[in-house]
Amino acid sequence: MFRKRLQRHRLLDFLGELPRCVVAMEARGGAHHIGRYCLQNVLEPRLMSPLYVRPYVKVHKNDDRDAEAIAEAATRPTMSIVAIKSEEQLDLQALHRARERLVTDRTRLINQGCGFLMERGIRVGAGRHVFQKELTRLAVEGTDDLSRRILLLLADMASELNLINDRVAAIDAEIKALAKTDTDMQRLMEIPGVGPTIATALVAAVGTGRSFGKGRDLAAWLGLVPRQITTGGKAKLIGISKHGNRSLRKLFIHGARTLLHLVRDRTLPITTWADGLMERAHVNVAAVAVANKMARVAWAVLTKG
Repeated sequence: MFRKRLQRHRLLDFLGELPRCVVAMEARGGAHHIGRYCLQNVLEPRLMSPLYVRPYVKVHKNDDRDAEAIAEAATRPTMSIVAIKSEEQLDLQALHRARERLVTDRTRLINQGCGFLMERGIRVGAGRHVFQKELTRLAVEGTDDLSRRILLLLADMASELNLINDRVAAIDAEIKALAKTDTDMQRLMEIPGVGPTIATALVAAVGTGRSFGKGRDLAAWLGLVPRQITTGGKAKLIGISKHGNRSLRKLFIHGARTLLHLVRDRTLPITTWADGLMERAHVNVAAVAVANKMARVAWAVLTKG
């Protein structure tokens, strides 16, 4: 219809003057904010994954051809449209991203401390709590194998580790409090292996789950299904695809390991099925299979109440 270059701060004013139409864009940073603005102005936003838009780009990439590709992809009847997240979903997602960053910083700090000690002949057992206990003991009692400079550095690392633990605990407490106030999250937490962290992360990512036609679509979006290489009518299944939300997939697999090893009631249908699966398959394969089933059950809980 027309071509027009716009500066970022003028985009919303331009959209506000448009008649009712489809506004298509890639689901990148800021897209959900623009999508909510379109809904308020009686426009129809269509957010698409950049992975699905890329095949429609002609020859070399530039701004004009990107726009043409987005317009072309938005008209395809089989195109998957990303559901627009609410402000509450984005806030909850930001909370999980902040927690993940803190956990990554804590793991980096522990690995560095273990390396410092190993270079001086001191080996610490596996596990965060074991390392933190040993670090505190060395910082207080000291040892002849460590110089004063290293002891001061370890004391500083111990205080930093305590600070990170307090911040993670505060976010966990906030996540648990939020999970108690939402009926969908409360229903999700009835699934064995699903706690407040998984329930809040899933609702933040998919909302009511109605953008997926069936439970397997959610499991495939999380990358928990086998990747196919099919040619000449012969299908070959290899490892899981690992597509989609990496952090959410990791949480589901950790929850599946909890169900496999820590749930005491082994008479539940899902635990009975998991026990039979572990007799036939490797424990890691069983964990991914249980995570797949948990994702399907979670979709049913969200969509059907």
